[in-house]
Amino acid sequence: MENNNFGFETEAIRTQLERTQYLEHSVPLYLTSSFVFEDAEDMRASFAEEKDRNIYSRYSNPNTNEFVEKVCKMEGATAGFAFASGMAAVYSTMAALLQSGDHIVSSSSVFGATHSLFVNYFPKWNIQTSYFDINKPETIESFITPDTKILFAESPTNPAVDIIDLELLGNIAKKHNLILIIDNCFATPYLQQPIKWGAHLVVHSATKLMDGQGRVLGGVTVGDPELIQKIYLFSRLTGPSLSPFNAWVLSKSLETLAIRLDRHCENALKVAEFLEQHPNVNKVKYPFLRSHPQHEIAKKQMKAGGNIVAFEIKGGLEAGRNFLDKIKLCSLSPNLGDTRTIVTHPASTTHSKLSVEERLKVSISDGLVRVSVGLETVADVIADLNQALD
Repeated sequence: MENNNFGFETEAIRTQLERTQYLEHSVPLYLTSSFVFEDAEDMRASFAEEKDRNIYSRYSNPNTNEFVEKVCKMEGATAGFAFASGMAAVYSTMAALLQSGDHIVSSSSVFGATHSLFVNYFPKWNIQTSYFDINKPETIESFITPDTKILFAESPTNPAVDIIDLELLGNIAKKHNLILIIDNCFATPYLQQPIKWGAHLVVHSATKLMDGQGRVLGGVTVGDPELIQKIYLFSRLTGPSLSPFNAWVLSKSLETLAIRLDRHCENALKVAEFLEQHPNVNKVKYPFLRSHPQHEIAKKQMKAGGNIVAFEIKGGLEAGRNFLDKIKLCSLSPNLGDTRTIVTHPASTTHSKLSVEERLKVSISDGLVRVSVGLETVADVIADLNQALD
C-alpha cells in the first residue's frame, strides 16, 4: 500500500527496507562486514556508485540503512548517516563541512564533550568558536563574521533545559548564508522537528531517548542531501559508522519512541510541578511549566516538554551532594533518556572542572540538579526525590 501521509507511529513501525527470501516479519540482523558481487561488472559499477547497493558495512548496511530511513521520515529529512555515538555524529558532521579558518557561532549551553571539541581541539586546525547567551538571542548576529560557516545550538539545552527559538535561528542562518545545525537529542523528532524551522542538519545522540533503555551507543545526522553526501564521504573514509547490531536495536526502539515519550513527558511534568512546590527548592526549569522563561517558545515548537527537569536545591554544592547521597530508588548516572529515572549534580560531576563563573555562564549553579525522568510509577519517583530533599 502506497501512502506518503502515514502518521509518525506508523512510519516508525512499518518502515522496513527489505525482506529476505524467508519473508520474515521482524527485521533480521545483517552481521556481515562486507557484501559479494555477481561478477566483475557488478563490482565495478558498485564501486563507481552507479548502483545503489551495499558494499562494505563501514559504508552502509541494511540495518543502518533502515535506522537512518526511519529517522529521516521522523525528522522530515531526505538523507542521513548513522554513527557509533552521538559525539561521533557531532564531530564527523563538523569535520566534514569545516575548513581551516572557518568559524562557528554556537549557543553557550551545549553538551560538555561538544564544548571540549570546540575549545580544545578545533583551534588546533584554526577553527574558532564564539558563544552566544541562549537567553540573549538578540546578540547572536553580533558574533557572526565573514568566516562564520556554521550556526549550532541545542534546544532544550543540557543540563539547564533552556529553550531557543528555532525559527529565529533559521531566519538568521538564511540571512547570513550559514549552515544551521541543531542537536535535537533532548526533544527527539517526536516532540520537535528543527528542519521545519529552517535547520539544514539535525544531530542526535541515539544513545539517549531513541534507544531509551540504556543498552547501546549510537548517533545520527539527517538533513540536506548535499551536506549529507559530504558527511558520508568523510565518514566512510574515517570509519565512525554505527554497527549493524546497534542499528538493529535502535531501529526496533524507534517503534516505541512515541508511546515512551508520552509517558516520559507526563511523568516529567508531574515531577516538575511537585518540585516547584517543595520548600527546599529555589527554582525549577521545565519547558512546559508556565514559569519557564521560554515557555511560549517551547509551546510553539515542541509537542510536549520532554523528560528532563532541572532544579536548584537550596544550600548549593554541599546540598547537591547530600541530595545524591540520599537517593534510594533513582539512579546516579551520567546518562539520560532511560526507562529508569536518573539524577545528576553537574557542579560536582560533569561540570566540576569549570569555575563557578564559567558554570554560571551556562546556567549551572552549585545547587543545580538534572533529573531524567523515567517510566516508573511517577508517585514512587516523587517519593524518592521528596525524601532526599527532606
